[in-house]
Amino acid sequence: MVKFLKSNKAVIVLQGRYAGRKAVIVRSFDDGTRDRPYGHCLVAGIKKYPRKVIRKDSAKKTAKKSRVKCFVKLVNYQHLMPTRYTLDVDLKDVVTVDALQTKDKKVAACKATKERFEERFKTGKNSLSDMLGILMHAIGKMKNWTTCGIHFAVLWCN
Repeated sequence: MVKFLKSNKAVIVLQGRYAGRKAVIVRSFDDGTRDRPYGHCLVAGIKKYPRKVIRKDSAKKTAKKSRVKCFVKLVNYQHLMPTRYTLDVDLKDVVTVDALQTKDKKVAACKATKERFEERFKTGKNSLSDMLGILMHAIGKMKNWTTCGIHFAVLWCN
C-alpha cells in the first residue's frame, strides 16, 4: 500500500477534542510503536484560528485578531482526513515525541509551533492577493484574449 500520510501533509482531525480542526503531520508511524501498536502520527494543529482583520481596526486589535493557538498530539490514522495540501513550514526540529512526555516540554513545543504558524500567517503566503497576481501574470502571457477571459471567469467563479 502506498504511504501518502507523510510529513507536512495538511489533515483534518475527525475525532476527539480537536475534531474539525486543521493540522499538519510532523512525523508518521506507519507500523505503530510499542505503546501504540497501530498506525498513528504526530500532528501539530491550530486550536484557535486567526480572525478577519479589517482596515479600521487599530494595530493592537489587529495583533490580537492575528493570534493563533496550537495543539500538539499523537493521533490514530483513522481519526484523520488527509487533504491534497502540504504546508511548507518545517516543524520536525520543534515538535517531537519526547516533547509530549512532560507538560513543560509540550508547552514549549506549542509555543514554538504557534510562533511558526503566526509567522507564516503574517507573511501572507497563498493569500488571495498573491493568487490574483499569479492569475493576472498568466493572463498577460496568453495571446488569445477571448480564451483568456473565459479561463479567468472560470477560475474566479471557483
